[in-house]
Amino acid sequence: MNLRSPAFAILFSVSLIAAAGNMALQSVLPAIGREFRLSDTLVAGAFAISALMWTVASPFWARLSDRLGRKRVMMIGLGGFILSMSGFGLAATSGLEQWLGAGLAFILMGVARTIYGVFGSAAPIASQAYVADRTTPEQRTQAMSLLASAQGLGTVIGPALAPFFVLPLIGLAGPMYAFALFGLVVLVVVWRKLPSGEVVRVPSPSGHRGDAGKGLWKDPRVRGYLLYGLFVTGAQAANISVLGFHIIDELSATGIAVRDAQPFIGIAMLAGAAATLMAQWGLIPLLKLQPADLMRWGAALALVGNLMSIAAPGYYGVVVGYAVVSMGVGFARPGFTAGSSLSVGPHEQGAIAGLMMSLAGLSFLAPPVIGVALYELAEPAPFIANAVLLAVATALCFISPRLRAGPPDLPDRDETPSPETPPASQPGPEGNR
Repeated sequence: MNLRSPAFAILFSVSLIAAAGNMALQSVLPAIGREFRLSDTLVAGAFAISALMWTVASPFWARLSDRLGRKRVMMIGLGGFILSMSGFGLAATSGLEQWLGAGLAFILMGVARTIYGVFGSAAPIASQAYVADRTTPEQRTQAMSLLASAQGLGTVIGPALAPFFVLPLIGLAGPMYAFALFGLVVLVVVWRKLPSGEVVRVPSPSGHRGDAGKGLWKDPRVRGYLLYGLFVTGAQAANISVLGFHIIDELSATGIAVRDAQPFIGIAMLAGAAATLMAQWGLIPLLKLQPADLMRWGAALALVGNLMSIAAPGYYGVVVGYAVVSMGVGFARPGFTAGSSLSVGPHEQGAIAGLMMSLAGLSFLAPPVIGVALYELAEPAPFIANAVLLAVATALCFISPRLRAGPPDLPDRDETPSPETPPASQPGPEGNR
C-alpha cells in the first residue's frame, strides 16, 4: 500500500474521527460530572462497562473482518460511533437542561457509551488489518506509526474544537453532536471511496500456532508485547481520566468556575496531542527507530512525565507532565503495535489487530477508575502508581529476550506465502462498491 494513496488517507480519517470524538468527550466529561454533582470515581466507573464491552467484542470484530472484509466491518464500527455519540449528546442535554433527573440522564449516557464499547473497536481493528494486509514487513512499522499518528492528530482536533461547540442551546453536549455529524461524513466517504478489493487471506493450517487467532494472547511471539502494552496504555488511561478533574481543582483554587475551566482542559489535551504528533510525525521518521527502540524510549518518557506531575503540581506542571507522558506513549504505541504485527504471519493479522483492540479496552476498564479513586484519596497517588507501572514496562524491554531483540524477520518465519495484493481497480470478495 502506498502511504500517500487515497485509500490510506481514508483509513487515516477513520482513526482520526474516532480519536477526536472520544477526546472531545473526555474533555467535557469531568465538567458534566461536576454539573451533575456526581462523585469523580462514579463518573469514571460508570464507563468501565464500555471498556469491558470493547474488550469482549474486539476478537469478534477481528474474526468478522476476516470473513466479511475490512471495509464492511469498518462501516459497522463507524455506524456504532455515530449512534453512540448522538445518544450520549441527547442524554447529556436532557440532564443538563433538567428534562430528566441527573441520575437517569447519566444512566442513559452510560448506555450510549456501552453501544460504543460494542461497536467502536470494529473500525480501528479493520483499519489496522487493512494496512497489514497491504504492506510488506519493511513498510509496516512506518505504516502503523502513521496510522497511530491519526489518533494523535485526533487528540489534537478533539479537545481543540470541543470548546467551540459548547454553544448556548446545546451546552456541554455540543461536541458530541458535532462529532456524530463528522462521523457520518467519514462513513459516507468509506462507503463510496475506499477500495474494497481484498487480499486473499490464507487460513491457518491445522495445528499451526495461533490457529484462527485462538490463544494468540498466550503465544510467546506476542505475549511480551501485550504485557508491555497493557502497562503503558493502562498508565495513559489513568492520566487521561484524572487530567480534567485535576485541572478543574487546580483552577478552582484561583476562583475559576467548572464551566470556565473547559478551555484550560482543552489546552492541556492539545499540548499532549502536539507532543504525540511530534514523536510520530517528526522524531520516528527522522530517527528511523525500530519497535524495540520505540518501546524503550516510550515507557521511559512516560515514566518521566508522571514523575514531573508529582514534583511540579499546579496547572502548568500538569500540562507539561501530561505532554511528556503523551510523547512517551506516542513512541510506545506504534512500537508494540508494529512489533506484535511483525511477529505473526499474514494469515494472523486480523487476529493480532483484534488482540491490540482488546488491549485498548482493558486499559480503560480498571485503570481510569483506580486512577480517579486514588486521586480522590491523594493528589499525587495516581502518578505514583503510574510511575511504578511504567518502571516495570521499561524494565521489561531489557529483561525480555524477545522485546530486547525486536520482532524477527517475518519472511523467514512465516511458512504460508501471502498472495499479492490485487490492484484496487480489480474487485475482491466485497466487490468495488
